[in-house]
Amino acid sequence: MELRQLEYFVAVCEELHFTRAAEKLRISQPSLSQQIRLIEHEAGMPLFDRIGKKISITEAGSILLKHCYNVFHELEQAQAALNELQGLKRGTLKIGALHSVMNQLLPSAIKNFHAHYPQIELALSGLRHGEIIEKLLHNELDIGIVYLPVEHEELHVAHLYDEALALAVHKDNELAGLSEIKLASLQDVPMVMLQNPYRLRQFLDGLFREHRICPKTVMELNALDAMISMVDAGAGAAILPLSYLQRLKQPAIRIIPIADPVLSVQIGIAYRRNKYLCAASKVFIEHISASVTPQL
Repeated sequence: MELRQLEYFVAVCEELHFTRAAEKLRISQPSLSQQIRLIEHEAGMPLFDRIGKKISITEAGSILLKHCYNVFHELEQAQAALNELQGLKRGTLKIGALHSVMNQLLPSAIKNFHAHYPQIELALSGLRHGEIIEKLLHNELDIGIVYLPVEHEELHVAHLYDEALALAVHKDNELAGLSEIKLASLQDVPMVMLQNPYRLRQFLDGLFREHRICPKTVMELNALDAMISMVDAGAGAAILPLSYLQRLKQPAIRIIPIADPVLSVQIGIAYRRNKYLCAASKVFIEHISASVTPQL
């Protein structure tokens, strides 16, 4: 199998649609279909199940896809190593970070990094935890800032800091005057929550189950800014990272520490375990670690 054929195969796997994959690759659909048939002939078994216009990946296709990602990953690593050997200081470092830490953790690290590598472009993306993990595994990111714990044999993970959580309420809320609030006291408080796919929501759901609390969820949203807007409108309270709330400086919102228990989540840095870390990547990781300030 040729590398170009493997590129075609990966495109079809990611799109699950021959026409879209052909457009992405800028080739004709008949040409793409012919190349996929050649790969299947080489493999000796079908890689896709075709039902009308819909396709799905077979077990054999899934196995080949995993190895394709590894092949392309190794080629990228070889190029990175050769570039560094030649003293090349150009390129792009792809960083994915949780939305809640984008403006807290990265600015100073980016400023210091550019002082060392002004020719290297930093491509920054604010993403959900699950999206970061997936993109790291697919080699679409070099470094990720994620929630811990992360247990995956292909990822190296290191702890950065613990992030305290706090309750945000409107200034006219009856809780606004409290110096702190117990977790159990949130039983009947109208809550604005993130949607379930978010790691923070999953953490809070587990915590509520552990303490036998049934929160009164009045709204589920998919963005921190949207949650803050709802709190600002008096729609409910929200549990969010303390540093994120402090940066907002919203005059209509009061921040209340949560006690018994004190809530916090762990933030860490992740990258592929077998990834060649060029000097630029190592420097960026060092600057991120140096920019961390204790949150608890």
